[in-house]
Amino acid sequence: MAATLTLKSGTSWADAWRRCLTAAPEAFREDRVLNLWNASWQADGRTLPATSPVDGGPITGPPRLDRATAHRAVRASLDQHRAWRHLPLAERRARVAATLDALAAHRELLALLLVWEIGKPWRLAQADVDRAVDGVRWYVDGIEGMLAGRAPLDGPVSNIASWNYPMSVLVHAVLVQALAGNAVIAKTPTDGGVACLTLACALAAREGVPVTLVSGSGGELSEALVRAPEIGCVSFVGGRDTGAAVATAVTGLGKRHILEQEGLNTWGIWNHTDWDTFAALVPKLFDYGKQRCTAYPRFVVQRELFDAFLAAYLPAVRTLTVGHPLAVERRDDPWPRLDFGPVINAAKAKELHDQVAEAIDRGAVPLYRGDPADARFLPGQDISAYVRPVTLLNPPPSSPLHHAEPFGPVDTIVLVDTEAELLAAMNASNGALVATLSTDDRATYERLAPQIRAFKVGHGTPRSRGDRDELFGGFGASWRGAFVGGELLVRAVTRGPEGERLPGNFPEYQLMP
Repeated sequence: MAATLTLKSGTSWADAWRRCLTAAPEAFREDRVLNLWNASWQADGRTLPATSPVDGGPITGPPRLDRATAHRAVRASLDQHRAWRHLPLAERRARVAATLDALAAHRELLALLLVWEIGKPWRLAQADVDRAVDGVRWYVDGIEGMLAGRAPLDGPVSNIASWNYPMSVLVHAVLVQALAGNAVIAKTPTDGGVACLTLACALAAREGVPVTLVSGSGGELSEALVRAPEIGCVSFVGGRDTGAAVATAVTGLGKRHILEQEGLNTWGIWNHTDWDTFAALVPKLFDYGKQRCTAYPRFVVQRELFDAFLAAYLPAVRTLTVGHPLAVERRDDPWPRLDFGPVINAAKAKELHDQVAEAIDRGAVPLYRGDPADARFLPGQDISAYVRPVTLLNPPPSSPLHHAEPFGPVDTIVLVDTEAELLAAMNASNGALVATLSTDDRATYERLAPQIRAFKVGHGTPRSRGDRDELFGGFGASWRGAFVGGELLVRAVTRGPEGERLPGNFPEYQLMP
């Protein structure tokens, strides 16, 4: 009989909230977080109820501003920008470095907030914080060369990002943008992360970094955060539907922009025999329930290799551990190690369940479904946001699982017989961020990889967003605007020589680094 699990000591949401009140009393109240604008914490906005995906329990929701207040916040950020851009680089560097020291000192609390707010397992929550801190330190050490001959933008950078990587994507970008001489505005994601971002921004604001943090619906705030003339650049990470609306606005206004959008990242298998290496990678591909922009939810497999593929894939996927990210057998046990916990909310879980059921009803073949009895839960806890891993063969063309990223632990497999079919299936979503091709012959990889419409293509290994000097972007509809990563992130948020063409994917041109 499996042991009855309990919550690890000192990790409850109430514990985390009390620590926030102690760590940053200027930004937290007993019943809410505050917005940060005009260099001060404001008790404005309407706080809506929110629940944790971990157990359905109540947590603090974002304090949503109205449109008029958002415009006031943007105008105040412009005032900060005009002062900050003239601050000597040495002073900017010192303030950002001090912020990184403060984030590192609060690493455990920031990670615990990520667990409760967006359901990240402890190992991955810590990694999110560490990647933010370590990544920005790389820029602090090398910023002088990256800024040679360049100047800050004319207005602040507005950041609108999805909920899945509050630290290593959003906070990382904000601090590098500030280091480059810009005031920065961040919108808290509607679906989670407000407490983590509030704490991170409180630590930055204490060091004098000109950061604005506001909450609200995209429809209510987009006029201010995207279209306002004060904004010097818009940085967006999210889905294609919202991204397309942002793209229309920024290109029409001629505004600098960085728009990272989703794509169906694919893993091709062609004339491949190294199944031991592949099998070892499969569980890692499920980190955080595939709720990553660089997840691989689609395998395109040569038909004659399908039996060998299954022999490697199925035993590997059966090893996945799923459950409550803080559930242990004894309260003082080490932090649990899981591959993933919940998806972002119960509504997303229902969407995935419905899509899987519909795909099967229309002809997809279920190859694997995780056993709910294997999941690790607390007695009686709400499990409505949890999705067991699922693998489907040949989702029908009418299913969203055929052409779009599920953003959850749902794999689909498509069988092909020719190289032309392989490439067509790997390019199903009109552009992607990453892809991988597993093939024994290096010459075959080098011949086919350039025809795969992804910014990064791995040879038998997964590709990621990258850190430090690794560049990042997307092909087709997966990216619009300037590419980032390494020095390109600094170039994207600074002005260079007259007539400069930034590497990126723009309506009028595409320029690779």
